[in-house]
Amino acid sequence: MSLGSRQKVVVCRDLGPEVMPLLYERKDLEVVAWLEDRKVERSWLLDNVVGAAGLLVVLTDKVDAEVLDKAGPSLRVVSTMSVGYEHVDVAAVAQRNIRLGYTPDVLTDAVADLAVMLALMAGRNGGSTAALVQEGRWPNFSWAPFGFCGPQLSTTPISPTRTVGFLGFGRIAQATLKRLIPFGITHCIYTSSPSSAPSTALEDALLQEHKPTLQSVRRVDLDTLARESDVLFVLAPGGAGTYHIVDEAFLRKMKRMSVLVNPSRGTLVDSEALTRALREGWIWGAGVDVVEGEPHVDREHPLVKEPRCVVVPHIGSATFETRVGMATLAAKNLLAGLAGEQMPAELDVKARS
Repeated sequence: MSLGSRQKVVVCRDLGPEVMPLLYERKDLEVVAWLEDRKVERSWLLDNVVGAAGLLVVLTDKVDAEVLDKAGPSLRVVSTMSVGYEHVDVAAVAQRNIRLGYTPDVLTDAVADLAVMLALMAGRNGGSTAALVQEGRWPNFSWAPFGFCGPQLSTTPISPTRTVGFLGFGRIAQATLKRLIPFGITHCIYTSSPSSAPSTALEDALLQEHKPTLQSVRRVDLDTLARESDVLFVLAPGGAGTYHIVDEAFLRKMKRMSVLVNPSRGTLVDSEALTRALREGWIWGAGVDVVEGEPHVDREHPLVKEPRCVVVPHIGSATFETRVGMATLAAKNLLAGLAGEQMPAELDVKARS
C-alpha cells in the first residue's frame, strides 16, 4: 500500500490507449508503469514492485521468489497477459497465497488462423520460395513441371482423402479443425492427456457439425498419430510431461510427404531431431511459431537454415484484436483480484504447485 488508502499496482508494459485507462482512471490505485516498448529491466521491476498489491506482467517478465519477496506481504495478485505461465513460479505464488490471473480463450482464433497459415506455407514451400524472390534469384530459375511443388493441403479428385492429426485436442485444435474442413479434410485423429477419459460425445458432435465432409474423428495413440497424419498440429501444453514428445522416434514414423506444425510450445519438439527429419527427408516440411530456447534463434539456428522449415517469431496471438482482448482480460483479472472478487480467468495455483 502507498499514498494513503490507494493500492499500488505495477504494470510491466504499456497496454495501449484502449486498456491503460481501465487502470489510470481508478482513483483507488497508484499505477506505476514501464512505458517503454521493450522488455522491462529487471532492476526497475525489483525497485518498483516493493509494496505493490498487484503486478501485471507479460510472458517476458520472470516472476520468481526474488520478485515476490521484494514485493512483500502486500502483494495479493499477479496477472499475466498470456495463456502460458511458465515465466511465473507457480509454487512460490501459491505458497504466498497470491492469486494468479491469465488470458486463455482470447487467442484461440488467432492461433488457429496461424496454424493453418503455417501448414500452407510449409507444404507449399512458402518460406524458401519467398526468399528466392526477395534475394533476387527468381530470374535464374526456369519453369519445370514439378518445380517448387509440395503436397496439397486440400483434397482433389485424384487424392480424395486427407487426415489431419492433433497432438492435444483442446480449444485451439478444434478451432483449427473447423478452419480445415473447407479444404476437404476427411479424417481427424488426435491424442489427449492420458488422464482424460475418451469422449465419444465430442467426436459425435464434431462429425455432426462437419458432415458430410468429415468422415471420422478418432482418439489414437502416439504411434498411430505419427503414422497416419498428413498434417500434424502440435497443440499440447508445455511442461515435463510433454518435453520432446515429438522426438526422433516419433518423426521417423511420419509419412515422407507429411507436414508438422507447432504453434504451441517449443519444448514439445526436439529441434535437432526435426532438423534431421527435414534434411534427410523423413517428412516433407515444418512450420513453427515456437522454438525451444527462443528468442535466442538466429540465422545460424539449424531450423532457420532448413529450406523446408518455416520459422516465425512466436506471433500466434499477434493480431490487434487479440492483443487488445488479452490486455483487457489481464487488466480485469488484476482489478477483480484486488477487489477480492472472482477473476474472469484465474489459474488454480494450489492445484498446479
